[in-house]
Amino acid sequence: MSGVLRATLVGYVAVVLWGLLALLTRLTGGRIPPFQLLAMTFGIAFVLMCLNWWRRGESGLAHARQPWQAWLIGVGGYFGYHFCYFLAMSKAPVVEVSLLAYLWPLLIVLFASLLPGERLLKRYLVGAVIALYGCWLLVGGHRGGFSPEYLSGYLLALACALIWSAYSVLSRLVSRVPTDAVGWFCAVTAVLALCCHWLWEKTVWPGHMLEWFGIIGLGIGPMGIAFFTWDYGIKHGNLQLLGVLAYSAPLISTLVLVMAGMAENGPTLWLACAAIVAGSLIAGWRGRKSAQA
Repeated sequence: MSGVLRATLVGYVAVVLWGLLALLTRLTGGRIPPFQLLAMTFGIAFVLMCLNWWRRGESGLAHARQPWQAWLIGVGGYFGYHFCYFLAMSKAPVVEVSLLAYLWPLLIVLFASLLPGERLLKRYLVGAVIALYGCWLLVGGHRGGFSPEYLSGYLLALACALIWSAYSVLSRLVSRVPTDAVGWFCAVTAVLALCCHWLWEKTVWPGHMLEWFGIIGLGIGPMGIAFFTWDYGIKHGNLQLLGVLAYSAPLISTLVLVMAGMAENGPTLWLACAAIVAGSLIAGWRGRKSAQA
């Protein structure tokens, strides 16, 4: 197995974990204010990395000494995305916000072609568009159109897509920065989220163990290991293919919710499934010439 393929598979672990985001968020009960939840989960992610440093007999402080560009990309990506997402959710309907915010995989495919040594292959673009259609079916293809009164929320959702795709692509330019540094980016994001919580929210603590399980699960999985594996994947793997594969996250999320009895099964689900799988296969297909290269 080549190093690029291995890194791409590691990056895809993040997509699988993001597929658990909806289920774990529902387990939190929906009572925890968003910035408080963000501070708690990113704090858990930092503790997770601290445990990894302790296991290796390191303090972790050396990994904090990174170029300012890496700090800007990392913290800007993590906190910037979630800040805009929470504001968008408060200003526009959740379906439209989700659709616009989830343009980031397609933008990764487009922006990655601008990196040195990269080019935009037709199969990546075609696969991304087909997978995007599947995502649209899953998230809200049966809903109404966009309304001008929610324009500010739509723009913030588009900002989410731009921020996360820019973070994912620009991280390739600081590929020498180790994934361990992500632990510190998570710590700063947690502090910034805590400041926003103190300014705008009232603290609400989980009321029972199931809510704590959801919060801890988010911190370990979608907000912890997922960011660590995504960092490694986008720096060393096939970035454009990862962009297409990222569209399987809402599919995994829906399937998990169906199995948990929290979502309905139906023809739309299977049509979306076919579109996302087809898009991924098209993007991942290697012809005879490319396979020999």
